[in-house]
Amino acid sequence: MTFTISGSQPEVDMSANSLPELVSQAQELLGQIRQHPQFKGLRFDCDVALGDVKQYFNYLEWAATADLEVSRFEGFTE
Repeated sequence: MTFTISGSQPEVDMSANSLPELVSQAQELLGQIRQHPQFKGLRFDCDVALGDVKQYFNYLEWAATADLEVSRFEGFTE
């Protein structure tokens, strides 16, 4: 899967990146969005704040890099 973001970096082949790398890139973009003057100028009310999204990415990054045994979780069987 390939995504192109206009006015940003060149085209990126998403299949070449690991999940932790993609999460890190998403967190970096989230920080750039938060600091962008156009974003700061927007005054819209949203059910999900950027802080919530950042927390989601923090958890996703942890889950993607943790050595988890799925069978240890309740409700999962091998």
